[in-house]
Amino acid sequence: MLYTALGDSITFGENASSLAKAYPRLTVSIINSGSHKVRGVVLAQPGWSSNDLLDAVVWQGFPLLSQSAFVTVWIGGVDLVKAALLSLRTRQPLAANDIAASFRYNLSAIFAQIKKGSRARVVCCTQYNPFPNSPLAAEGISRLNRTINELASSYEVTVAPAHLWFEGRQAELICGYRTGKLEDALSGSLPIHPNDRGHRVIAMGLAPYLIPRK
Repeated sequence: MLYTALGDSITFGENASSLAKAYPRLTVSIINSGSHKVRGVVLAQPGWSSNDLLDAVVWQGFPLLSQSAFVTVWIGGVDLVKAALLSLRTRQPLAANDIAASFRYNLSAIFAQIKKGSRARVVCCTQYNPFPNSPLAAEGISRLNRTINELASSYEVTVAPAHLWFEGRQAELICGYRTGKLEDALSGSLPIHPNDRGHRVIAMGLAPYLIPRK
């Protein structure tokens, strides 16, 4: 059976010590440690927004999706972080409604494209908040997750609550975590990606959603 992981830099494995320690491969290892055998493929790149992932699914996804038994989707962080950082730099309000509308359109199209070309079980992960001490980030993450839940219900997609797996544990699970404020992202590298322990938490949480039902 084929498992395809769609996403951005988190799914790609940025800041994991190796790609083998990123959650897609760890998830496959966990499943394969039991009685089921799954092969994993990743379609993800650092910096991909929901629009970039939609393009990839449309132009590259069909051969993978048509063969997949399971598909996971993890997207939206780049959409929010870029807008939030622009808001901080320009001291202008976050255009939350614009972000939500764009994300809703892209994620809806991603789900529709997957469903059109595949009978796979589709699981979409919610977004965790790497900046829990910034109200701006909390508001944006909450909007994204509401959109994920609403669209998942419409498209018969399962939601994996990754935000709950990280809640209160960001300092332990995020690479380069400092104060948990958006301002941390203005001073250099983005402290938003899971470390090895964070990827392990994701894989442990995600694997039960992908184990074939009897």
